[in-house]
Amino acid sequence: MHQTNKNLFFFLLFLSMLAWGGSWVNVKVLSAYINEFEMVFLRFFITALSMIPIMFWLKKSFKIDLKSFGLVVLTSIALIAYMKYFFLGTKFGTASLGSAMVTTLIPINTFLILALMRVKKINRRSAFALGLGAIGVLTMLNVWKFDLAQVMVIQNLYFLLASIPWPIVTILSSKSTKISPIVFTFYMYVVTVVIVCLFFVRVEEIAFASFDAIFWINILLLAFAASTFANTVYFLGIERLGAGEVSSFIFLVPFLAIMLSAIFLHETIDSSVIIGTILTIVAVKILNDIKIFKSKRKEL
Repeated sequence: MHQTNKNLFFFLLFLSMLAWGGSWVNVKVLSAYINEFEMVFLRFFITALSMIPIMFWLKKSFKIDLKSFGLVVLTSIALIAYMKYFFLGTKFGTASLGSAMVTTLIPINTFLILALMRVKKINRRSAFALGLGAIGVLTMLNVWKFDLAQVMVIQNLYFLLASIPWPIVTILSSKSTKISPIVFTFYMYVVTVVIVCLFFVRVEEIAFASFDAIFWINILLLAFAASTFANTVYFLGIERLGAGEVSSFIFLVPFLAIMLSAIFLHETIDSSVIIGTILTIVAVKILNDIKIFKSKRKEL
């Protein structure tokens, strides 16, 4: 890829990480208007509609094989579970702690699940990283103050629970190799909306008349920016730049979320959250052997 185009893609990836970080702020605001399943319905209904022209633009086929569709259904169930705990944790807790804890725990839990499946092996290096990650999470929870009442609050449990379904989403979606990740994601959103409508939401009971400009700004940012735009750029980045180069951008998400939470929600950011986030990011880097700073060969 030409360097100018590459730099443009890096800028778009930064905006994508900003949108993902901002999604925690969006959900915190939306939690005052709707419940978790209404949020899932509105977010992914809008997102699925907005992805249709993008799929035509990228010339992606809407065809899906039976195996991939079965994986879509299972992934959608895991996505609903993730969104439920993500929403509840953010509603009752702080967006800053949630973004730091969940974002950094997801790759660690993914590694642990793959290790249980015997896809990954736990050696000394990974054991050290897992231990460091555990210390990081405990630091975020402020356990070193030994205040059990502060640690054992419901939102912390929700955040821990939210970090489990997303690795399942990642693993299941990676099993679908016959269709594009963008096509898979589109159908995942569609099936998620259908499941939520069938079992959890009565659309006619959603209080649309009570939604003000603040609500619509946040739901549209959540749908268009954090879902349609960010996911499309991320998948295109993987296809054109490679997973290794794109993966390092993920580390921006918790810090951007913490910064946005402080700006828009006026949350007080505890130093334990910052320190814990840094420790867990180092742990994730070691676990996945991610090169954040890549050495460049000198031209002769």
